[in-house]
Amino acid sequence: MYLTGFHAIEERLKAGGGTEFLVAKAGPRAREILSLAVERKVKTTRVGTFDLDRLAPNNRGVALKVEDAGDVSPLTLETALAALGDRENALVAIMDEITDPHNYGAIIRSCDQFGVDFVITRDRRIAKRGETVALTSAGASAWVTVVEAPLQRAMERLKDAGFWIFGADMAGDSVFEKKLSGRIALVFGGEGSGLSRLVRKNCDRFVAVPSFGKIASLNVSVAAGVLFYEVRRQRREQG
Repeated sequence: MYLTGFHAIEERLKAGGGTEFLVAKAGPRAREILSLAVERKVKTTRVGTFDLDRLAPNNRGVALKVEDAGDVSPLTLETALAALGDRENALVAIMDEITDPHNYGAIIRSCDQFGVDFVITRDRRIAKRGETVALTSAGASAWVTVVEAPLQRAMERLKDAGFWIFGADMAGDSVFEKKLSGRIALVFGGEGSGLSRLVRKNCDRFVAVPSFGKIASLNVSVAAGVLFYEVRRQRREQG
């Protein structure tokens, strides 16, 4: 597959990914990324506009050939937990049946911005991996550690490791009234369907972003960003 967004390509190259960089139109931004590809010793190839359009529609004159979108790491859950050591204020995100790759990518971008340690997704029924995720995440999918695992088992393992699990739910308590210290995992349900039954059963508490508008709930990716921010805000105040 091919990545075509400038940010997605640049971040993937910085992270050490990509097998071939294709250039059809070498504008100023494309030349910057070309220099990075050369620096990272990635094969570069000049191609015609027609050929690039055929290989990578919606390109901006450049494309990076990759083996995958870069949003799933080879790490297991046990390896990801071991990397945390005994750190007290760890933050993990869990995605339960997020089916829209735009939402998936936007949540990954927020995970990068707010320092989420790693993400756990289902090993099935999740947003399709692909260029949309890389584009929407603005390249953050090259940096965020994502582990695939059966969610019920993963949540039980997190609890064994000292995590409190908070499900994002519009009927939950206001996140601004909850103390979010220690090891925290935030769970986000699918668009429209919310948290699945078994995932809901394994949550310790439920939190919501209070609404002051006419529409009752936020898009899941927006809610995720607000919740991550509130965790970091509280922890900064707590020193």
